[in-house]
Amino acid sequence: MSVPTTTDPVERARDAAARESWAEAYELLHAHDRHPSRGLTADDLSVLADAAWWSGHVDESVTARLRAHAAYLAADDHRGAGLASWWLYYEYAGLGRPAAASGWLHRARHHLEDLPDCPEQCFLEMTAAEEASAHGDHETALAATRRMTALALACGSPDLLALSRHAESRVLLAAGRRTEGLALLDDAMCAVSAGELSGMVTGWLYCLALTQCMEAADFARAVEWTNAAMEWCAPPWTGRPPDEDGAGATAAEGALAGAAREDFPTPAAPLPMTVPSGENPFRGVCRAHRVEVLDLLGAWALAEAEARQACREVPVDCLESAAAAYYAAGDVQRRQGRLEAAAVSYGHAHELGRIPQPGLALLRLAQGRADAAVAGVDLALACRSDPDHDVLGRSRLLAARTEVALAVRDVPGAAKAAADLDALAGAADGDVPLLRALADTALGSVALAEKRPGALLPLRRALAGWLELRVPYEAAQVRMLLAAACRAAGDEEAARLELGTARAVFERLGAVPDARRAAALLSGGSRRRLPGGLTAREAEVLRLVASGGTNKDIARALVISEHTVARHLNNIFTKLGVGSRASATAYAYAHGLV
Repeated sequence: MSVPTTTDPVERARDAAARESWAEAYELLHAHDRHPSRGLTADDLSVLADAAWWSGHVDESVTARLRAHAAYLAADDHRGAGLASWWLYYEYAGLGRPAAASGWLHRARHHLEDLPDCPEQCFLEMTAAEEASAHGDHETALAATRRMTALALACGSPDLLALSRHAESRVLLAAGRRTEGLALLDDAMCAVSAGELSGMVTGWLYCLALTQCMEAADFARAVEWTNAAMEWCAPPWTGRPPDEDGAGATAAEGALAGAAREDFPTPAAPLPMTVPSGENPFRGVCRAHRVEVLDLLGAWALAEAEARQACREVPVDCLESAAAAYYAAGDVQRRQGRLEAAAVSYGHAHELGRIPQPGLALLRLAQGRADAAVAGVDLALACRSDPDHDVLGRSRLLAARTEVALAVRDVPGAAKAAADLDALAGAADGDVPLLRALADTALGSVALAEKRPGALLPLRRALAGWLELRVPYEAAQVRMLLAAACRAAGDEEAARLELGTARAVFERLGAVPDARRAAALLSGGSRRRLPGGLTAREAEVLRLVASGGTNKDIARALVISEHTVARHLNNIFTKLGVGSRASATAYAYAHGLV
Protein backbone atom coordinates (compact mmCIF):
# COMPACT_ATOMS: atom_id res chain seq x y z
CA MET A 1 0.00 0.00 0.00
CA SER A 2 1.46 3.34 -1.02
CA VAL A 3 1.87 6.10 1.56
CA PRO A 4 1.05 9.67 0.45
CA THR A 5 4.05 11.98 0.62
CA THR A 6 2.27 15.24 -0.24
CA THR A 7 0.35 17.63 1.98
CA ASP A 8 -1.93 18.69 -0.89
CA PRO A 9 -5.41 17.36 0.12
CA VAL A 10 -6.44 16.76 -3.49
CA GLU A 11 -3.32 14.70 -4.21
CA ARG A 12 -3.89 12.77 -1.00
CA ALA A 13 -7.51 12.18 -2.01
CA ARG A 14 -6.44 10.89 -5.41
CA ASP A 15 -4.02 8.52 -3.71
CA ALA A 16 -6.75 7.35 -1.30
CA ALA A 17 -9.10 6.72 -4.24
CA ALA A 18 -6.41 4.72 -6.01
CA ARG A 19 -6.18 2.56 -2.87
CA GLU A 20 -10.02 2.43 -2.75
CA SER A 21 -9.94 4.09 0.66
CA TRP A 22 -13.19 5.84 -0.17
CA ALA A 23 -14.04 7.32 3.22
CA GLU A 24 -10.65 9.03 3.35
CA ALA A 25 -10.99 10.31 -0.22
CA TYR A 26 -14.48 11.63 0.51
CA GLU A 27 -13.45 13.51 3.65
CA LEU A 28 -10.49 15.16 1.92
CA LEU A 29 -12.36 16.18 -1.24
CA HIS A 30 -15.52 17.19 0.61
CA ALA A 31 -13.54 19.47 2.95
CA HIS A 32 -11.57 20.94 0.04
CA ASP A 33 -14.70 21.51 -2.03
CA ARG A 34 -16.39 23.61 0.67
CA HIS A 35 -14.04 26.50 -0.10
CA PRO A 36 -15.26 28.34 -3.23
CA SER A 37 -11.74 29.49 -4.08
CA ARG A 38 -10.51 25.89 -4.30
CA GLY A 39 -11.84 24.42 -7.49
CA LEU A 40 -11.87 20.72 -8.40
CA THR A 41 -11.16 19.43 -11.87
CA ALA A 42 -13.67 17.29 -13.76
CA ASP A 43 -11.67 14.16 -12.89
CA ASP A 44 -11.53 15.15 -9.22
CA LEU A 45 -15.28 15.72 -9.20
CA SER A 46 -15.72 12.22 -10.62
CA VAL A 47 -13.57 10.85 -7.80
CA LEU A 48 -15.67 12.82 -5.31
CA ALA A 49 -18.84 11.32 -6.82
CA ASP A 50 -17.45 7.78 -6.47
CA ALA A 51 -16.20 8.43 -2.93
CA ALA A 52 -19.53 9.93 -1.88
CA TRP A 53 -21.40 6.89 -3.20
CA TRP A 54 -19.13 4.43 -1.39
CA SER A 55 -19.42 6.47 1.80
CA GLY A 56 -23.20 6.45 1.76
CA HIS A 57 -23.86 10.00 0.52
CA VAL A 58 -25.95 9.16 -2.55
CA ASP A 59 -27.36 12.67 -3.12
CA GLU A 60 -23.88 14.19 -2.96
CA SER A 61 -22.68 11.59 -5.43
CA VAL A 62 -25.27 12.68 -7.97
CA THR A 63 -24.52 16.38 -7.38
CA ALA A 64 -20.77 15.85 -7.84
CA ARG A 65 -21.34 13.86 -11.02
CA LEU A 66 -23.57 16.59 -12.44
CA ARG A 67 -20.75 19.07 -11.82
CA ALA A 68 -18.24 16.68 -13.36
CA HIS A 69 -20.36 16.42 -16.51
CA ALA A 70 -20.53 20.21 -16.79
CA ALA A 71 -16.76 20.48 -16.34
CA TYR A 72 -16.07 17.84 -19.00
CA LEU A 73 -18.45 19.57 -21.36
CA ALA A 74 -16.77 22.93 -20.76
CA ALA A 75 -13.44 21.31 -21.65
CA ASP A 76 -14.98 19.77 -24.81
CA ASP A 77 -14.15 16.30 -23.41
CA HIS A 78 -16.95 14.19 -24.85
CA ARG A 79 -15.56 10.90 -23.56
CA GLY A 80 -15.52 12.20 -20.00
CA ALA A 81 -18.94 13.83 -20.43
CA GLY A 82 -20.32 10.64 -21.94
CA LEU A 83 -19.12 8.46 -19.07
CA ALA A 84 -20.45 10.93 -16.50
CA SER A 85 -23.79 10.94 -18.34
CA TRP A 86 -23.99 7.15 -18.27
CA TRP A 87 -23.29 7.01 -14.55
CA LEU A 88 -25.99 9.64 -13.99
CA TYR A 89 -28.38 7.44 -15.98
CA TYR A 90 -27.44 4.49 -13.79
CA GLU A 91 -27.77 6.38 -10.49
CA TYR A 92 -31.08 8.03 -11.40
CA ALA A 93 -32.49 4.65 -12.49
CA GLY A 94 -31.50 3.18 -9.12
CA LEU A 95 -33.13 6.09 -7.31
CA GLY A 96 -36.45 5.44 -9.07
CA ARG A 97 -36.34 8.46 -11.42
CA PRO A 98 -36.82 6.90 -14.87
CA ALA A 99 -37.40 10.16 -16.75
CA ALA A 100 -34.12 11.67 -15.52
CA ALA A 101 -32.37 8.37 -16.21
CA SER A 102 -33.69 8.28 -19.78
CA GLY A 103 -32.52 11.83 -20.40
CA TRP A 104 -28.99 11.11 -19.22
CA LEU A 105 -28.80 7.91 -21.27
CA HIS A 106 -29.75 9.95 -24.34
CA ARG A 107 -26.97 12.42 -23.49
CA ALA A 108 -24.44 9.61 -23.03
CA ARG A 109 -25.29 8.35 -26.52
CA HIS A 110 -25.04 11.87 -27.92
CA HIS A 111 -21.55 12.27 -26.46
CA LEU A 112 -20.15 8.83 -27.34
CA GLU A 113 -21.85 7.25 -30.35
CA ASP A 114 -20.05 9.25 -33.05
CA LEU A 115 -16.60 8.98 -31.48
CA PRO A 116 -13.94 6.49 -32.60
CA ASP A 117 -13.96 3.25 -30.58
CA CYS A 118 -13.29 3.98 -26.91
CA PRO A 119 -13.73 2.15 -23.58
CA GLU A 120 -16.65 4.37 -22.51
CA GLN A 121 -18.78 2.95 -25.33
CA CYS A 122 -18.80 -0.41 -23.49
CA PHE A 123 -21.44 0.97 -21.15
CA LEU A 124 -23.68 1.99 -24.05
CA GLU A 125 -23.41 -1.52 -25.52
CA MET A 126 -24.21 -3.07 -22.13
CA THR A 127 -27.34 -0.92 -21.86
CA ALA A 128 -28.34 -1.71 -25.45
CA ALA A 129 -28.04 -5.43 -24.65
CA GLU A 130 -30.23 -5.06 -21.56
CA GLU A 131 -32.91 -3.16 -23.51
CA ALA A 132 -32.96 -5.65 -26.41
CA SER A 133 -33.06 -8.63 -24.06
CA ALA A 134 -35.96 -7.09 -22.14
CA HIS A 135 -37.90 -6.97 -25.42
CA GLY A 136 -37.05 -10.58 -26.25
CA ASP A 137 -34.67 -9.62 -29.08
CA HIS A 138 -31.85 -11.93 -28.02
CA GLU A 139 -29.91 -11.73 -31.30
CA THR A 140 -29.62 -7.95 -31.09
CA ALA A 141 -28.69 -8.23 -27.43
CA LEU A 142 -25.95 -10.78 -28.18
CA ALA A 143 -24.55 -8.57 -30.93
CA ALA A 144 -24.32 -5.68 -28.46
CA THR A 145 -22.52 -7.78 -25.84
CA ARG A 146 -20.02 -8.99 -28.42
CA ARG A 147 -19.30 -5.41 -29.52
CA MET A 148 -18.76 -4.67 -25.85
CA THR A 149 -16.30 -7.56 -25.56
CA ALA A 150 -14.36 -6.35 -28.61
CA LEU A 151 -14.08 -2.85 -27.12
CA ALA A 152 -13.00 -4.27 -23.75
CA LEU A 153 -10.30 -6.42 -25.36
CA ALA A 154 -9.06 -3.50 -27.44
CA CYS A 155 -8.56 -1.28 -24.40
CA GLY A 156 -7.23 -4.06 -22.16
CA SER A 157 -9.55 -3.35 -19.24
CA PRO A 158 -10.16 -6.35 -16.92
CA ASP A 159 -13.20 -4.56 -15.45
CA LEU A 160 -14.88 -4.03 -18.81
CA LEU A 161 -14.00 -7.51 -20.03
CA ALA A 162 -15.58 -9.14 -16.95
CA LEU A 163 -18.67 -6.95 -17.34
CA SER A 164 -18.96 -7.91 -21.00
CA ARG A 165 -18.68 -11.62 -20.19
CA HIS A 166 -21.40 -11.23 -17.58
CA ALA A 167 -23.63 -9.23 -19.93
CA GLU A 168 -23.37 -11.95 -22.57
CA SER A 169 -24.13 -14.65 -19.99
CA ARG A 170 -27.33 -12.81 -18.99
CA VAL A 171 -28.51 -12.69 -22.58
CA LEU A 172 -27.72 -16.37 -23.17
CA LEU A 173 -29.59 -17.39 -20.01
CA ALA A 174 -32.60 -15.27 -21.02
CA ALA A 175 -32.52 -16.98 -24.42
CA GLY A 176 -32.63 -20.41 -22.77
CA ARG A 177 -29.00 -21.26 -23.57
CA ARG A 178 -28.25 -22.22 -19.99
CA THR A 179 -25.01 -24.19 -20.44
CA GLU A 180 -23.31 -21.44 -22.47
CA GLY A 181 -24.61 -18.71 -20.19
CA LEU A 182 -23.37 -20.33 -17.00
CA ALA A 183 -19.96 -21.02 -18.55
CA LEU A 184 -19.56 -17.32 -19.36
CA LEU A 185 -20.78 -16.38 -15.88
CA ASP A 186 -18.10 -18.61 -14.37
CA ASP A 187 -15.53 -16.93 -16.62
CA ALA A 188 -16.52 -13.48 -15.36
CA MET A 189 -16.57 -14.62 -11.74
CA CYS A 190 -13.04 -16.05 -12.02
CA ALA A 191 -11.78 -12.49 -12.39
CA VAL A 192 -13.87 -11.48 -9.37
CA SER A 193 -12.64 -14.24 -7.07
CA ALA A 194 -9.02 -13.71 -8.18
CA GLY A 195 -9.15 -10.08 -7.06
CA GLU A 196 -8.38 -8.77 -10.55
CA LEU A 197 -11.12 -6.12 -10.63
CA SER A 198 -11.87 -2.77 -9.03
CA GLY A 199 -14.05 -2.68 -5.92
CA MET A 200 -16.99 -1.18 -7.78
CA VAL A 201 -17.05 -3.87 -10.48
CA THR A 202 -16.36 -6.63 -7.95
CA GLY A 203 -19.41 -5.66 -5.88
CA TRP A 204 -21.49 -5.07 -8.98
CA LEU A 205 -20.73 -8.52 -10.39
CA TYR A 206 -21.38 -10.26 -7.07
CA CYS A 207 -24.84 -8.67 -6.94
CA LEU A 208 -25.65 -9.47 -10.55
CA ALA A 209 -24.31 -13.03 -10.40
CA LEU A 210 -26.21 -13.89 -7.21
CA THR A 211 -29.45 -12.64 -8.72
CA GLN A 212 -28.81 -14.63 -11.89
CA CYS A 213 -28.02 -17.83 -10.02
CA MET A 214 -31.25 -17.70 -8.00
CA GLU A 215 -33.39 -16.75 -10.98
CA ALA A 216 -31.85 -19.63 -12.94
CA ALA A 217 -32.45 -22.00 -9.98
CA ASP A 218 -28.73 -22.81 -9.81
CA PHE A 219 -28.59 -23.37 -6.07
CA ALA A 220 -25.03 -24.75 -5.94
CA ARG A 221 -23.59 -21.65 -7.61
CA ALA A 222 -25.76 -19.40 -5.43
CA VAL A 223 -24.32 -20.98 -2.27
CA GLU A 224 -20.75 -20.66 -3.55
CA TRP A 225 -20.99 -17.05 -4.68
CA THR A 226 -23.03 -15.94 -1.67
CA ASN A 227 -20.33 -17.18 0.68
CA ALA A 228 -17.62 -15.53 -1.42
CA ALA A 229 -19.56 -12.25 -1.60
CA MET A 230 -20.03 -12.06 2.16
CA GLU A 231 -16.32 -12.74 2.70
CA TRP A 232 -15.50 -9.88 0.35
CA CYS A 233 -17.99 -7.60 2.10
CA ALA A 234 -16.73 -8.38 5.60
CA PRO A 235 -14.75 -5.66 7.44
CA PRO A 236 -11.04 -6.46 7.35
CA TRP A 237 -10.69 -6.10 11.11
CA THR A 238 -12.97 -9.06 11.96
CA GLY A 239 -13.49 -11.09 8.80
CA ARG A 240 -17.21 -11.29 9.72
CA PRO A 241 -20.06 -8.77 9.29
CA PRO A 242 -20.73 -6.93 12.56
CA ASP A 243 -24.07 -7.06 14.25
CA GLU A 244 -25.89 -3.93 15.37
CA ASP A 245 -23.85 -3.62 18.56
CA GLY A 246 -20.56 -3.97 16.70
CA ALA A 247 -19.91 -7.52 17.87
CA GLY A 248 -18.84 -10.21 15.43
CA ALA A 249 -21.37 -12.47 13.75
CA THR A 250 -20.30 -15.39 15.94
CA ALA A 251 -21.55 -13.56 19.02
CA ALA A 252 -24.73 -12.67 17.19
CA GLU A 253 -25.37 -16.32 16.34
CA GLY A 254 -25.18 -17.21 20.04
CA ALA A 255 -28.06 -14.88 20.84
CA LEU A 256 -30.29 -15.74 17.89
CA ALA A 257 -32.98 -17.57 19.82
CA GLY A 258 -34.29 -14.31 21.24
CA ALA A 259 -33.07 -11.98 18.53
CA ALA A 260 -34.90 -13.86 15.80
CA ARG A 261 -38.20 -12.61 17.18
CA GLU A 262 -37.37 -8.91 17.20
CA ASP A 263 -39.23 -6.58 14.89
CA PHE A 264 -37.72 -5.55 11.59
CA PRO A 265 -37.06 -1.89 10.75
CA THR A 266 -40.32 -0.51 9.40
CA PRO A 267 -40.22 0.69 5.78
CA ALA A 268 -43.07 3.19 6.22
CA ALA A 269 -40.74 5.89 4.85
CA PRO A 270 -37.99 5.27 2.27
CA LEU A 271 -35.12 3.53 4.01
CA PRO A 272 -31.95 5.65 4.12
CA MET A 273 -28.59 4.17 3.35
CA THR A 274 -27.37 3.32 6.83
CA VAL A 275 -23.91 2.02 5.97
CA PRO A 276 -21.41 4.04 8.04
CA SER A 277 -18.69 5.90 6.17
CA GLY A 278 -15.99 3.63 4.86
CA GLU A 279 -18.03 0.43 5.05
CA ASN A 280 -19.01 -1.61 2.04
CA PRO A 281 -22.32 -0.41 0.51
CA PHE A 282 -22.74 -3.75 -1.28
CA ARG A 283 -23.01 -5.54 2.06
CA GLY A 284 -26.78 -5.16 2.52
CA VAL A 285 -27.46 -6.33 -1.04
CA CYS A 286 -25.18 -9.37 -0.75
CA ARG A 287 -26.64 -10.17 2.68
CA ALA A 288 -30.17 -10.13 1.23
CA HIS A 289 -29.11 -12.80 -1.28
CA ARG A 290 -27.51 -14.77 1.54
CA VAL A 291 -30.82 -14.77 3.45
CA GLU A 292 -32.54 -16.75 0.71
CA VAL A 293 -29.68 -19.26 0.59
CA LEU A 294 -29.67 -19.69 4.39
CA ASP A 295 -33.45 -20.16 4.29
CA LEU A 296 -33.15 -23.06 1.85
CA LEU A 297 -30.28 -24.59 3.82
CA GLY A 298 -32.46 -24.60 6.93
CA ALA A 299 -30.39 -22.09 8.95
CA TRP A 300 -33.56 -20.21 9.81
CA ALA A 301 -32.51 -18.32 12.93
CA LEU A 302 -29.42 -16.99 11.19
CA ALA A 303 -31.45 -16.23 8.03
CA GLU A 304 -33.88 -14.09 10.00
CA ALA A 305 -31.08 -12.27 11.82
CA GLU A 306 -29.30 -11.64 8.52
CA ALA A 307 -32.55 -10.38 6.97
CA ARG A 308 -32.93 -7.87 9.77
CA GLN A 309 -29.34 -6.71 9.29
CA ALA A 310 -29.77 -6.47 5.50
CA CYS A 311 -32.71 -4.11 5.98
CA ARG A 312 -30.51 -1.86 8.12
CA GLU A 313 -27.63 -1.85 5.65
CA VAL A 314 -29.40 -1.62 2.31
CA PRO A 315 -28.66 1.48 0.19
CA VAL A 316 -31.53 3.76 -0.72
CA ASP A 317 -31.18 2.78 -4.39
CA CYS A 318 -31.47 -0.97 -3.65
CA LEU A 319 -34.76 -1.24 -1.78
CA GLU A 320 -35.68 -4.35 -3.77
CA SER A 321 -33.02 -6.11 -1.71
CA ALA A 322 -34.77 -5.08 1.50
CA ALA A 323 -38.04 -6.36 0.03
CA ALA A 324 -36.39 -9.71 -0.71
CA ALA A 325 -35.08 -9.89 2.86
CA TYR A 326 -38.52 -9.16 4.33
CA TYR A 327 -40.08 -11.80 2.09
CA ALA A 328 -37.53 -14.47 3.07
CA ALA A 329 -38.09 -13.66 6.75
CA GLY A 330 -41.84 -14.07 6.20
CA ASP A 331 -41.26 -17.55 4.78
CA VAL A 332 -39.23 -18.53 7.85
CA GLN A 333 -41.85 -17.16 10.25
CA ARG A 334 -44.71 -18.88 8.40
CA ARG A 335 -43.08 -22.29 8.56
CA GLN A 336 -42.33 -21.80 12.24
CA GLY A 337 -46.04 -21.17 12.86
CA ARG A 338 -45.55 -17.46 13.64
CA LEU A 339 -48.35 -16.46 11.31
CA GLU A 340 -48.91 -12.90 12.53
CA ALA A 341 -45.20 -12.08 12.25
CA ALA A 342 -45.14 -13.60 8.76
CA ALA A 343 -48.08 -11.41 7.70
CA VAL A 344 -46.21 -8.31 8.88
CA SER A 345 -43.03 -9.30 6.99
CA TYR A 346 -44.95 -10.03 3.78
CA GLY A 347 -46.68 -6.66 4.21
CA HIS A 348 -43.33 -4.87 4.45
CA ALA A 349 -42.11 -6.67 1.31
CA HIS A 350 -45.25 -5.53 -0.51
CA GLU A 351 -44.73 -1.92 0.63
CA LEU A 352 -41.27 -2.00 -0.94
CA GLY A 353 -42.62 -3.19 -4.29
CA ARG A 354 -42.42 -6.99 -4.16
CA ILE A 355 -45.42 -9.22 -4.81
CA PRO A 356 -45.18 -11.46 -1.68
CA GLN A 357 -46.15 -14.67 -3.44
CA PRO A 358 -46.33 -17.59 -3.11
CA GLY A 359 -45.53 -17.11 0.59
CA LEU A 360 -48.65 -15.05 1.27
CA ALA A 361 -50.90 -17.62 -0.42
CA LEU A 362 -49.42 -20.40 1.72
CA LEU A 363 -49.91 -18.21 4.79
CA ARG A 364 -53.59 -17.75 3.92
CA LEU A 365 -53.88 -21.51 3.44
CA ALA A 366 -52.43 -22.09 6.92
CA GLN A 367 -54.99 -19.61 8.26
CA GLY A 368 -57.82 -21.54 6.59
CA ARG A 369 -58.50 -18.76 4.04
CA ALA A 370 -58.55 -21.01 0.99
CA ASP A 371 -60.25 -18.54 -1.36
CA ALA A 372 -57.59 -15.91 -0.68
CA ALA A 373 -54.84 -18.51 -1.19
CA VAL A 374 -56.18 -19.58 -4.58
CA ALA A 375 -56.75 -16.00 -5.78
CA GLY A 376 -53.32 -14.83 -4.64
CA VAL A 377 -51.28 -17.54 -6.31
CA ASP A 378 -53.37 -17.44 -9.51
CA LEU A 379 -52.91 -13.66 -9.83
CA ALA A 380 -49.17 -13.96 -9.23
CA LEU A 381 -48.91 -16.64 -11.95
CA ALA A 382 -50.84 -14.43 -14.37
CA CYS A 383 -48.43 -11.56 -13.67
CA ARG A 384 -45.41 -13.79 -14.33
CA SER A 385 -46.41 -15.53 -17.52
CA ASP A 386 -42.91 -15.39 -19.05
CA PRO A 387 -40.64 -17.85 -17.22
CA ASP A 388 -37.43 -16.72 -18.93
CA HIS A 389 -36.79 -13.86 -16.50
CA ASP A 390 -37.11 -15.84 -13.27
CA VAL A 391 -37.34 -19.60 -13.69
CA LEU A 392 -37.19 -20.29 -9.97
CA GLY A 393 -39.86 -17.72 -9.17
CA ARG A 394 -42.37 -19.24 -11.58
CA SER A 395 -41.48 -22.76 -10.43
CA ARG A 396 -42.19 -21.86 -6.82
CA LEU A 397 -45.53 -20.36 -7.81
CA LEU A 398 -46.50 -23.55 -9.66
CA ALA A 399 -45.44 -25.69 -6.69
CA ALA A 400 -47.58 -23.54 -4.40
CA ARG A 401 -50.48 -23.70 -6.88
CA THR A 402 -50.29 -27.50 -6.68
CA GLU A 403 -50.37 -27.44 -2.88
CA VAL A 404 -53.23 -24.95 -2.66
CA ALA A 405 -55.30 -26.81 -5.26
CA LEU A 406 -54.90 -30.10 -3.40
CA ALA A 407 -55.94 -28.42 -0.15
CA VAL A 408 -59.25 -27.34 -1.71
CA ARG A 409 -59.67 -30.74 -3.43
CA ASP A 410 -59.13 -29.30 -6.90
CA VAL A 411 -57.15 -32.32 -8.09
CA PRO A 412 -57.42 -31.42 -11.82
CA GLY A 413 -56.08 -27.93 -11.06
CA ALA A 414 -53.23 -29.43 -9.05
CA ALA A 415 -52.43 -31.86 -11.86
CA LYS A 416 -52.30 -28.98 -14.38
CA ALA A 417 -49.92 -26.95 -12.17
CA ALA A 418 -47.70 -30.00 -11.56
CA ALA A 419 -47.58 -30.76 -15.30
CA ASP A 420 -46.61 -27.14 -16.07
CA LEU A 421 -43.88 -27.34 -13.45
CA ASP A 422 -42.63 -30.63 -14.89
CA ALA A 423 -42.52 -29.08 -18.37
CA LEU A 424 -40.61 -26.06 -17.05
CA ALA A 425 -38.03 -28.32 -15.41
CA GLY A 426 -37.74 -30.44 -18.54
CA ALA A 427 -37.34 -27.44 -20.84
CA ALA A 428 -34.22 -26.21 -19.04
CA ASP A 429 -30.97 -26.55 -20.97
CA GLY A 430 -29.03 -29.02 -18.83
CA ASP A 431 -29.81 -30.61 -15.50
CA VAL A 432 -31.37 -28.26 -12.90
CA PRO A 433 -31.66 -30.24 -9.65
CA LEU A 434 -33.71 -27.61 -7.79
CA LEU A 435 -36.38 -27.47 -10.52
CA ARG A 436 -36.42 -31.25 -10.84
CA ALA A 437 -36.95 -31.69 -7.09
CA LEU A 438 -39.82 -29.17 -7.11
CA ALA A 439 -41.45 -30.89 -10.09
CA ASP A 440 -41.10 -34.41 -8.66
CA THR A 441 -42.59 -33.26 -5.34
CA ALA A 442 -45.62 -31.81 -7.13
CA LEU A 443 -46.07 -34.85 -9.38
CA GLY A 444 -45.86 -37.22 -6.42
CA SER A 445 -48.34 -35.26 -4.32
CA VAL A 446 -50.87 -35.26 -7.19
CA ALA A 447 -50.42 -39.01 -7.78
CA LEU A 448 -51.00 -39.56 -4.05
CA ALA A 449 -54.18 -37.46 -4.12
CA GLU A 450 -55.41 -39.42 -7.13
CA LYS A 451 -54.68 -42.67 -5.23
CA ARG A 452 -52.48 -43.86 -8.08
CA PRO A 453 -49.91 -46.56 -7.31
CA GLY A 454 -47.17 -44.58 -9.05
CA ALA A 455 -46.81 -41.93 -6.32
CA LEU A 456 -43.79 -43.56 -4.67
CA LEU A 457 -41.44 -43.19 -7.67
CA PRO A 458 -41.58 -39.37 -8.12
CA LEU A 459 -41.61 -38.89 -4.35
CA ARG A 460 -38.46 -40.95 -3.90
CA ARG A 461 -36.81 -39.01 -6.74
CA ALA A 462 -37.86 -35.77 -5.05
CA LEU A 463 -36.45 -36.86 -1.70
CA ALA A 464 -33.14 -37.82 -3.30
CA GLY A 465 -33.03 -34.45 -5.04
CA TRP A 466 -33.68 -32.41 -1.89
CA LEU A 467 -31.15 -34.44 0.09
CA GLU A 468 -28.51 -33.93 -2.59
CA LEU A 469 -29.19 -30.19 -2.52
CA ARG A 470 -29.07 -30.24 1.31
CA VAL A 471 -32.46 -28.52 1.58
CA PRO A 472 -33.88 -30.07 4.76
CA TYR A 473 -37.39 -28.59 5.09
CA GLU A 474 -38.55 -29.63 1.64
CA ALA A 475 -36.95 -33.06 2.14
CA ALA A 476 -38.92 -33.51 5.36
CA GLN A 477 -42.14 -32.44 3.63
CA VAL A 478 -41.55 -35.10 0.98
CA ARG A 479 -41.01 -37.68 3.73
CA MET A 480 -44.50 -36.85 5.03
CA LEU A 481 -45.93 -37.56 1.58
CA LEU A 482 -43.89 -40.74 1.33
CA ALA A 483 -45.28 -41.87 4.68
CA ALA A 484 -48.82 -41.46 3.34
CA ALA A 485 -47.91 -43.37 0.18
CA CYS A 486 -46.30 -46.16 2.19
CA ARG A 487 -49.35 -46.46 4.45
CA ALA A 488 -51.59 -46.58 1.40
CA ALA A 489 -49.43 -49.44 0.10
CA GLY A 490 -49.68 -51.24 3.45
CA ASP A 491 -46.06 -50.67 4.54
CA GLU A 492 -46.61 -49.28 8.04
CA GLU A 493 -42.98 -49.71 9.12
CA ALA A 494 -41.66 -47.62 6.23
CA ALA A 495 -44.31 -44.98 6.94
CA ARG A 496 -43.23 -44.69 10.58
CA LEU A 497 -39.56 -44.43 9.60
CA GLU A 498 -40.34 -41.55 7.25
CA LEU A 499 -42.53 -39.82 9.83
CA GLY A 500 -39.92 -40.18 12.55
CA THR A 501 -37.19 -38.68 10.39
CA ALA A 502 -39.47 -35.86 9.24
CA ARG A 503 -40.45 -35.06 12.81
CA ALA A 504 -36.79 -34.86 13.91
CA VAL A 505 -35.96 -32.48 11.05
CA PHE A 506 -38.98 -30.26 11.74
CA GLU A 507 -38.10 -30.05 15.42
CA ARG A 508 -34.49 -29.16 14.65
CA LEU A 509 -35.59 -26.44 12.23
CA GLY A 510 -38.25 -25.04 14.55
CA ALA A 511 -41.09 -25.85 12.13
CA VAL A 512 -43.57 -26.24 14.98
CA PRO A 513 -46.82 -26.93 13.05
CA ASP A 514 -45.16 -29.56 10.86
CA ALA A 515 -43.48 -31.23 13.85
CA ARG A 516 -46.84 -31.50 15.61
CA ARG A 517 -48.45 -32.95 12.49
CA ALA A 518 -45.71 -35.56 12.15
CA ALA A 519 -46.00 -36.45 15.84
CA ALA A 520 -49.77 -36.80 15.54
CA LEU A 521 -49.45 -39.10 12.54
CA LEU A 522 -46.87 -41.19 14.39
CA SER A 523 -49.21 -41.64 17.34
CA GLY A 524 -52.16 -42.33 15.09
CA GLY A 525 -53.86 -39.14 16.22
CA SER A 526 -55.16 -40.66 19.44
CA ARG A 527 -53.35 -38.44 21.91
CA ARG A 528 -52.93 -35.15 20.11
CA ARG A 529 -54.66 -31.88 20.92
CA LEU A 530 -56.96 -30.91 18.09
CA PRO A 531 -56.30 -27.54 16.44
CA GLY A 532 -58.64 -24.58 16.76
CA GLY A 533 -60.25 -25.89 19.94
CA LEU A 534 -62.22 -28.51 18.00
CA THR A 535 -63.87 -31.36 19.82
CA ALA A 536 -63.33 -34.94 18.66
CA ARG A 537 -66.81 -35.01 17.10
CA GLU A 538 -66.23 -31.68 15.32
CA ALA A 539 -62.97 -33.07 13.96
CA GLU A 540 -64.85 -36.09 12.62
CA VAL A 541 -67.38 -33.82 10.93
CA LEU A 542 -64.58 -31.67 9.48
CA ARG A 543 -62.79 -34.71 8.05
CA LEU A 544 -65.98 -35.80 6.30
CA VAL A 545 -66.51 -32.28 4.96
CA ALA A 546 -62.95 -32.35 3.64
CA SER A 547 -63.65 -35.66 1.90
CA GLY A 548 -66.48 -34.00 -0.01
CA GLY A 549 -69.42 -35.21 2.07
CA THR A 550 -72.71 -33.32 2.14
CA ASN A 551 -74.65 -32.76 5.38
CA LYS A 552 -76.79 -35.74 4.46
CA ASP A 553 -73.72 -37.93 3.83
CA ILE A 554 -72.18 -36.91 7.15
CA ALA A 555 -75.40 -37.52 9.06
CA ARG A 556 -75.64 -41.01 7.60
CA ALA A 557 -71.98 -41.81 8.32
CA LEU A 558 -72.12 -40.62 11.95
CA VAL A 559 -75.71 -41.75 12.61
CA ILE A 560 -76.82 -38.27 13.66
CA SER A 561 -79.41 -35.86 12.28
CA GLU A 562 -78.70 -33.32 9.57
CA HIS A 563 -79.71 -30.62 12.05
CA THR A 564 -76.91 -31.80 14.36
CA VAL A 565 -74.46 -31.77 11.46
CA ALA A 566 -75.44 -28.18 10.67
CA ARG A 567 -74.92 -27.21 14.33
CA HIS A 568 -71.48 -28.81 14.33
CA LEU A 569 -70.59 -26.99 11.13
CA ASN A 570 -71.61 -23.64 12.62
CA ASN A 571 -69.39 -24.33 15.62
CA ILE A 572 -66.50 -25.39 13.36
CA PHE A 573 -66.77 -22.26 11.21
CA THR A 574 -66.84 -20.06 14.32
CA LYS A 575 -63.87 -21.73 16.01
CA LEU A 576 -61.72 -21.73 12.88
CA GLY A 577 -62.73 -18.26 11.70
CA VAL A 578 -63.78 -19.52 8.26
CA GLY A 579 -66.93 -18.94 6.27
CA SER A 580 -67.20 -21.77 3.78
CA ARG A 581 -66.74 -25.51 3.40
CA ALA A 582 -63.81 -24.91 1.03
CA SER A 583 -61.99 -22.81 3.63
CA ALA A 584 -62.71 -25.39 6.33
CA THR A 585 -61.34 -28.10 4.03
CA ALA A 586 -58.18 -26.10 3.43
CA TYR A 587 -57.75 -25.69 7.19
CA ALA A 588 -58.16 -29.43 7.70
CA TYR A 589 -55.44 -30.23 5.16
CA ALA A 590 -53.10 -27.52 6.44
CA HIS A 591 -53.37 -28.79 10.03
CA GLY A 592 -53.05 -32.50 9.35
CA LEU A 593 -56.65 -33.46 10.13
CA VAL A 594 -56.95 -35.26 6.81
